Amino acid sequence: MTDGRAIAAIAAKELRDRLRNRWVLAVTLVFAAFSLAIAYAGGAQQGTVGLRSLEFTVASLVSLAIYLVPLIALLLGFDAIVGERERGSLDLLLALPITSGELLVGKYLGLAGALALATLGGLAAVGAVLARASGAAALFHYGGFVLSTLLLGLAFLSIAVLISAIARDRARASGLAIAVWFLFVLVFDLALLGALVATGGHYGGGVFPWLLLLNPADVFRILNVFSLDEVRNLYGVASIVPDVLGERWLLGTAMAAWIAGPLALANWRFSR
Repeated sequence: MTDGRAIAAIAAKELRDRLRNRWVLAVTLVFAAFSLAIAYAGGAQQGTVGLRSLEFTVASLVSLAIYLVPLIALLLGFDAIVGERERGSLDLLLALPITSGELLVGKYLGLAGALALATLGGLAAVGAVLARASGAAALFHYGGFVLSTLLLGLAFLSIAVLISAIARDRARASGLAIAVWFLFVLVFDLALLGALVATGGHYGGGVFPWLLLLNPADVFRILNVFSLDEVRNLYGVASIVPDVLGERWLLGTAMAAWIAGPLALANWRFSR
């Protein structure tokens, strides 16, 4: 039977460690600086500088979050298990009256708490500016973007914990984490578009949009593309994604699978 108190104790210790070494503060400040810069300068290419509409601000922040949040999550969690093993503290932790699953879940929840604090703190500044400029109603739509950003971070944190459970040392784990970031953030979409263009759209055109569910970054993008009409118009992907793929229950299920799936695999590998 799972001991909730043991999981909570491990999570609290992990969160305290991240707060103590000022990781959360550093990431929050970096995220806030980038978010404000993107929100105010996102329209520079169109010849305008300054805070624009809620839709345009969200579209600008989506691009920032897709690059920054997965990287932060992967760097945060890649050594969650393998780091303890290299420091020699893993055997000591497992000697306590806890199971490997409780240790894994506790560490994940602690890291998730640190990631959530950093993300919320980084996006709070833009939210305050939007509320002042557009009213409290804007916070409802902005809150949806913030929630999807948290889910994106949790998905990549699960992948990071899986990497940490299967890697033999921190060097390999860090290499795998960077490779995963490149794959999902940079390579995946280019490969799909390349295949679609190479076949002239005659093969796989109907399957292509559904393949986007295999990438949590694309699930996050579609969640925000379909949330507001003006944001849809800013992204060409909206023209090839069927309306059914924009259903929030489907996208939410896909994101939940990306959070739970890698974590379950990590628990299976760690228990062995």
